[in-house]
Amino acid sequence: MPVTLHGVVVILIFYVTVSSGWEETYSNYELVSEEEPIEEGPRLDYNDPTWCHSPSLANGEVNCVSPRGKSYRSTLGTRCEMTCDRGYRLMGKSSVQCLANRRWSGTAYCRRKRCHVLHLNPHGRYTCTQGFVVDSRCDFTCEPGYRIIGQHSRTCQADGSWSSVEPVCTDDDPPKIRCPLSRAKFADPGALTAKVAWDPPVATDTADKALEVILVGQGSNTAFKEGATIVRYKVYDLARNRAGCKFIVRIVVRRCEVLKPPLHGYLSCSSDTNNYGAVCEYHCDGGYERKGTSSRVCQFNNSWSGAPAECKQMEFKSDVTTASALLDQFYEKRRLLIISTPNLMNQEYRLQNLMIQKSGCGLDLRHVTVIELLGSPPRERGRIKERPLHSEVIEGLRQAFRISRSYFSMLILDKHGVDRERFISTMTSDELFAYIDDFLLDEEERDRLELHRDFCV
Repeated sequence: MPVTLHGVVVILIFYVTVSSGWEETYSNYELVSEEEPIEEGPRLDYNDPTWCHSPSLANGEVNCVSPRGKSYRSTLGTRCEMTCDRGYRLMGKSSVQCLANRRWSGTAYCRRKRCHVLHLNPHGRYTCTQGFVVDSRCDFTCEPGYRIIGQHSRTCQADGSWSSVEPVCTDDDPPKIRCPLSRAKFADPGALTAKVAWDPPVATDTADKALEVILVGQGSNTAFKEGATIVRYKVYDLARNRAGCKFIVRIVVRRCEVLKPPLHGYLSCSSDTNNYGAVCEYHCDGGYERKGTSSRVCQFNNSWSGAPAECKQMEFKSDVTTASALLDQFYEKRRLLIISTPNLMNQEYRLQNLMIQKSGCGLDLRHVTVIELLGSPPRERGRIKERPLHSEVIEGLRQAFRISRSYFSMLILDKHGVDRERFISTMTSDELFAYIDDFLLDEEERDRLELHRDFCV
């Protein structure tokens, strides 16, 4: 039966042609002759233009090529290429074919691409136009007091990565600090300083709560010296931004006019000699005594208390009749050097008298007055610089200080009339002065002596 055979041959050729793509699909089908009975059932029409359901791809595009031409999209053997829109990633088969079982050879769908979630920037925030999907732009902002370093925005790119690099927020706003107001204060009485106190400065910062405030210079509640002192404060935030402020502390010393020393005398003043509270005492040179007030004080109104004193040549009465009356005139004013000799021809006396005459200037600088007791009764006499003394005064001195008439001797009395030292032989001027300087002068007198030591030449 050539027709039948011919029909079989045709079927075989078709099978071979198609089997390369759909071998498994046709594994359940059997080739039969036209004369053999065929079981009843749906008859497959391979020419049906809608063999497979019409392909579609949400958020993507399907491009199909059919063996029957471009106008067919789902005929048997049609091959479709799957592509996704921008911002989507293809999941599944990128190419499918319509099979004999009326199904496509695979499935696919488009999943939206996403960038990773951006980290939350310390001290900053961001807002995005579309979240974290492709083409979404995220704009970064910083908290007050911070500045963005880097790009101000990032865009989710088609490959799922963010553009540029993540910006950071840095604190570049310096803190603010307010110092106390400048102030002035009068120095304390008798001093050149005054204590000044103030409240700590106020420091604030837009970013940090913990601030490091540093004092530069002298601190509160301490003694400031005369004049203007600049007090500075510095403050640092955690980012080491710095700010500073300053104010002035001025100490005013009230002063009186400078006192002039008296003629034939000098002044010794406390503190700075003429500041408020300073005390100046009047002193007179040897052979002179003070007339008037002993000291003056610089007052708050910049004037001195009292009136200036004068140094007058010392006067004493030699015609008194008792030793005590004579000594009272020198009390706290002069030291006394009493020289006693049996007669004027005594060799020790004559030698000592010669040295005393030559050292008169040095004795005056040390406030020493010489009293001479000469001879024995009835021709005994006493004198102070050729001024004679009453016989009862001579006897009183000898009795009070036990001064013998039998031999040469010297006696030194301090300013209070106290017997301090005796000598029974002559002394050079240097030896006598050395003793007085070491044992009778106070510290102030020594300082004064050093200033005028060259006065006597």
